Amino acid sequence: MDSLIGDAERYRILFETMEDGFCIIEFFDGPHGPLSDYIHVEANPAYERNAGIPNVVGQKLREMVPDEADGWVELYGGVLRTGKPIRFQRELEKTGHYLDVSSFRVGPFENRQVAVLFKDISAQVKAQKALHDLNETLELRIEQALAEREEAESALRQAQKMEAVGQLTGGLAHDFNNLLAGISGAFEMIGVRLAQGRTGDIDKYLTAGQGATRRAAALTHRLLAFSRRQTLTPKPTVINRLLGDFSELVRRTVGPQIEVQTIAASGLWPALVDANQLENALLNLCINARDAMPVGGKITIETGNRWLDDRTAREHGLTPGQYVTVCTSDTGTGIDKAILDRVFDPFFTTKPIGQGTGLGLSMVYGFARQSNGHVRIYSEPGDGTMVCIYLPRHRGEEDVDAPDIAEPAVEAEAGETVLVIDDEPSVRMLIVDALGDLGYHCLEAADGPSGLRILESRGRIDLLITDVGLPGGLNGRQVADAARMLRPDLRILFVTGYAENAVLNHGHIEHGMEVLTKPFAVDELHRRVATLLQAE
Repeated sequence: MDSLIGDAERYRILFETMEDGFCIIEFFDGPHGPLSDYIHVEANPAYERNAGIPNVVGQKLREMVPDEADGWVELYGGVLRTGKPIRFQRELEKTGHYLDVSSFRVGPFENRQVAVLFKDISAQVKAQKALHDLNETLELRIEQALAEREEAESALRQAQKMEAVGQLTGGLAHDFNNLLAGISGAFEMIGVRLAQGRTGDIDKYLTAGQGATRRAAALTHRLLAFSRRQTLTPKPTVINRLLGDFSELVRRTVGPQIEVQTIAASGLWPALVDANQLENALLNLCINARDAMPVGGKITIETGNRWLDDRTAREHGLTPGQYVTVCTSDTGTGIDKAILDRVFDPFFTTKPIGQGTGLGLSMVYGFARQSNGHVRIYSEPGDGTMVCIYLPRHRGEEDVDAPDIAEPAVEAEAGETVLVIDDEPSVRMLIVDALGDLGYHCLEAADGPSGLRILESRGRIDLLITDVGLPGGLNGRQVADAARMLRPDLRILFVTGYAENAVLNHGHIEHGMEVLTKPFAVDELHRRVATLLQAE
């Protein structure tokens, strides 16, 4: 007895029990053209479960889903014509079932039959869509959270900025009011004594007013150093050569109860730096160190060469490369970590009222940044503090200058003429009167255009003295450049209030030019004029 199941029966069992939907369709020519429609000639029970359409056998495509027919005809018609199987995913819009479909031709093209095997993946697609929507929602929530955080941080930064501005303006008002009281009081007393005919007392009031003026200038200098707008004259310098005289100055400043030690690294590289301003910055650091050691201690000034790789440079806020460092360290009280990040803020100080302006460290910070370097502070309460200034290595030789020799004021030669351009009448008057006492003939202008008109004349002009910040559309640097085009050998003295220093390329000026910063002493004006006019 033959117990084997026949091929037809095996096919029938598989056809009836398989989970995936299966059907055979047969194309025919219809009103829409050749092979433009098909009829279902066979379908298994799973067809209804997967496609959602019952009793499909005998149904024509364009009667079942007229709105979707063209798309299905195009897909299965391609299989019929080419004989190449395809696999794709597509939604059966009539029932909303999303199908994963495989299709192949049955027999030769002349049979016009195509087999379709498919399964319903709607649940999977919905899950994927839900996950996608969740991700989009999550991204939106994260974006909103980040926006809220940025808004909060911006508000915090604004609050901190306003606190800093309040601290800055409060400190400025306090210090300048004190200084202005000294200056205005001195002038009033000079007026009173002149009216009384008591000229013998005038000298002490002049001394008091001039002293207050110098302190006001020093205060402005510290502020502009912090804001990186001071006038610097950087030169290639090996800092070790400064340490000998500087350490003696520090010893005299800090007193005998504090030991001062210098450690000069051998083979120290040159740095491009303004040596005078560097010494000023280091002196500020040493004074801070002295104040942190009321019962005595030790200050160490140390130089070194440093290579900063990418990671270390990022940590220090610097560009990777080679740096020269000069550090001051003390054995004092140290600084609490809670305020360590505020010590460079202007007017922030832990000293009692009247014992510190809070500008020392901010000036050091501004000087270092303007010199294309940085400053770092390390401190532990009870274990002292170290402050390190990082300055970029200069690739070149050190400049060795001849010592400065004070020159007496030189009277003008016959006919020597100076053009003075300044929009502040009192400053212009001061310069003209001071040079007039030496016999110079002075011409005056209150702005750039009127000064340039005088320069375009044929009259003799030996020296141009011009403020950098001028009204009228031409600043002092532009006037000087135009003057050099008209008179190539003209000597030029810029007068600057520090803040316009960017116009002068931070002190980098051409031969035959010099910079004089306000306020200035008359003797210094005389010296600069003599230097320029006597230079060959």
